[in-house]
Amino acid sequence: MRAEGVSGDAGLRAERVSREAGGRLVVDGVSLAPPAGATVGLLGPNGSGKSTLLRILAGVLAPASGVVTLDGRTLADTGRRAVARRIAVVEQHSDTQVELTVGDVVRLGRIPHRRAWSAPSPEDERAVRDALDRTGLTARAAQSWHTLSGGERQRVQIARALAQNPRELLLDEPTNHLDIQHQLDLLSLVADLPVTSVVALHDLNLAAMFCDRLLVLKEGRAYAAGTPAEVITEQLIAEVYGVRAVVTQDAEALSVRFLRK
Repeated sequence: MRAEGVSGDAGLRAERVSREAGGRLVVDGVSLAPPAGATVGLLGPNGSGKSTLLRILAGVLAPASGVVTLDGRTLADTGRRAVARRIAVVEQHSDTQVELTVGDVVRLGRIPHRRAWSAPSPEDERAVRDALDRTGLTARAAQSWHTLSGGERQRVQIARALAQNPRELLLDEPTNHLDIQHQLDLLSLVADLPVTSVVALHDLNLAAMFCDRLLVLKEGRAYAAGTPAEVITEQLIAEVYGVRAVVTQDAEALSVRFLRK
């Protein structure tokens, strides 16, 4: 299924992509065309194909069938360096044994824009400063990466991604292992960014709160797509997740309450 609201071949698009792993299809004929500037949530149980689909969108994995295009050109034709300048990825977990500061990590986002072994340009430094400022990390630029909490590290990774000056941002379950405040802060930051974001999530309430559109995967297939109000229903939750829930919506928010068996 595809998100609506995309004209022509603009932006990042997946057309009926599939991918096998371990002898089975983990992504099976999925299409996605995020509207420009929207935050699109990927939902589904563990093993439904969310992470694999994100890696296909990023060009890290090649689809066995189907195609991913960027402004009408395949990722292969676009070229790895050009894709890296355009699409930024934030993985679930990021770590390093190297002693780096917050500023050092954010500067890694400028690698696609620099020639090998070249010194950072004034444009590079501006991009790093802007990314630090946008994520509220300017005062921590000199702080060691290893002293940060999980939520702070995720924020640094978003700053690193923003330093790439991407137009598309892909995030793989960025709220895992974060407390509620950090989850809300991080997703609020992502939703307010002037980029097109595709974010894999587990929490249906967070998805309803911060995503403009949703794509629900089940066993590698697109099961439903649309706005949170269209997608998050008691029937879908029962069919996709195998649990009972009560879905309510008022003028301010949609909310999901799960029921005990």
